Amino acid sequence: MRTLILLTAALALGGCVRTVGSIVTAPVKVVSQGADWATTSQDEADRNRGREIRKQKEKEARERRKRERNQAD
Repeated sequence: MRTLILLTAALALGGCVRTVGSIVTAPVKVVSQGADWATTSQDEADRNRGREIRKQKEKEARERRKRERNQAD
């Protein structure tokens, strides 16, 4: 009988330990996610800069084609 009680208690406490671990690590995860959102990685900065350069080149190409059409008329 005593073994059954100990076994049941061990199983019940196993879930509690896991829950406590989740609660303890939650603030750390929230802070790290906030820091990730607040900062820009080098990869993201490079991608954004490449996008800006590509848009600028597209704009210049449109303006050049427009000037060429106007000169042809």
